[in-house]
Amino acid sequence: MLRINEVKLPLDHSEEELKQALLKRLAISASDLIRFSIFKRSYDARKRAAILLIYSLDAEVKQEATVLKRLSSDRHIMLTPNIEYQYVASAPDGLTDRPVVIGTGPCGLFAGLLLAQMGFKPIILERGKAVRERTKDTWGLWRKGELNPESNVQYGEGGAGTFSDGKLYSQIKDPKHLGHKVLQEFVKAGAPDEIMYVSKPHIGTFRLVSMVESMRANIIELGGEVRFSSKVEQLILNNGQVEGVELANGEKIPSKHVVLAIGHSARDTFYKLFEQGVYMEAKPFSLGFRVEHPQTMIDSARFGPSAGHPILGAADYKLVHHASNGRSVYSFCMCPGGTVVAAASEPGRVVTNGMSQYSRNERNANAAIVVGITPEIDFPGHPLAGIELQRKWESKAFEVGGSTYQAPAQKLGDFLAGKPSTEFGVVVPSYTPGVHLTDLSDCLPEYAITAIREAMPAFDKQIKGFGMADALFTGVETRTSSPVRIKRDNDSLQSINTKGLFPAGEGAGYAGGILSAGVDGIKIAEAVALSILHELKVAD
Repeated sequence: MLRINEVKLPLDHSEEELKQALLKRLAISASDLIRFSIFKRSYDARKRAAILLIYSLDAEVKQEATVLKRLSSDRHIMLTPNIEYQYVASAPDGLTDRPVVIGTGPCGLFAGLLLAQMGFKPIILERGKAVRERTKDTWGLWRKGELNPESNVQYGEGGAGTFSDGKLYSQIKDPKHLGHKVLQEFVKAGAPDEIMYVSKPHIGTFRLVSMVESMRANIIELGGEVRFSSKVEQLILNNGQVEGVELANGEKIPSKHVVLAIGHSARDTFYKLFEQGVYMEAKPFSLGFRVEHPQTMIDSARFGPSAGHPILGAADYKLVHHASNGRSVYSFCMCPGGTVVAAASEPGRVVTNGMSQYSRNERNANAAIVVGITPEIDFPGHPLAGIELQRKWESKAFEVGGSTYQAPAQKLGDFLAGKPSTEFGVVVPSYTPGVHLTDLSDCLPEYAITAIREAMPAFDKQIKGFGMADALFTGVETRTSSPVRIKRDNDSLQSINTKGLFPAGEGAGYAGGILSAGVDGIKIAEAVALSILHELKVAD
């Protein structure tokens, strides 16, 4: 099989034109082509009047070695690499020490799934509810302003990524192609085949719900166990070695291999782990607002006359500005054709996030516009100081929004002018349970407000109309990533001071998004399996 990269065609090409372009690149006749498939498809929209689709193709041809030798000078043609996943271990018969996985976000699900596929029969514990019950609780906040602190956007089966755009791409280094395994498992669970080849795949919340259920059923079928409403109160430790976990109801589950995939919002768990002596340190994260624009405006600015084309779909963007006060301002978690959602997990606080369905056909585009902050400058001292900083601004947003879980909001033009908003313009807010128009200048640190005010006109130069006066800011966005890193050994992937504890995923500071969290879950599952086998070998 040959891999042919950089095959470029106009946006409205036919399947036959794609085949002919492949034949031309290989300089072979149709009779010499056995079959071909699309490995990746992206687009180049730098020339809006002539947008190109860019393909990587896999082709089976006659006399492959001869063709490859003849085209050896073309760096875009090579043998198709083998990226199929290979399991690192399998569980021995009679294994009694079952690994425990805490959390059922993408990281915990994939750690549990891989351990189950290797025969280790994991016990998976989730403080929240199963995904459909959890969805009902989440709607309770969105529709009624009623927050369930143990079942919400942050807690429950599927993790925070369930109520998001379902983005399945990442910029992580992935030399073992573990991301391919993640996508394959998602397709098996019901995701569309296209996520295997489009450049920026996404799924959307409704599809993620059924996929998560399918993955859970697979884990159980393979001998694993998944338990909901099972909050881990503390680790059971003996001289720096994990020997199990204790649940909030007092139940103790023995295990010398515990995967900690708790997500970035399990604040009470972070504090308990710190009290128990697990090493952790503060890490950088970002603060900001959600901004909404008409999706049609973003489409037109990005795609010009091709706006609305079904292959391109709703346009996204990625922006960054280095402000004169030394702060970096950037767009984060852009959700085309989506909604701004309430993402609080603690009473008396307001948090925003973004979400899209698979169709991405809502009227507004939204993204977080955030400012990077660091522990050295902005929250020095205690390893958990970042959590307290998040809480401070989430509480302020709750207060400024009217103390009803409505979010404070302000039109962009008024934000730049430094005056409160009193009425909406053309952008109708999508946030539920609703927004309260006000002045957002008190909802973030002064340095963040100053940097964002400087960035918006700069972003308008990159995307025409981005600085429109009627664009709407909604606050606050504080959960861009975990404010904590639970440091682990680079080789064993265990906590650097707690043997048998495997910090994993976004909450531990080692992932950011669904795909990277799934990849980290696979890495952790491999490390747990190899650790178990090593200990059995030593014991023999």
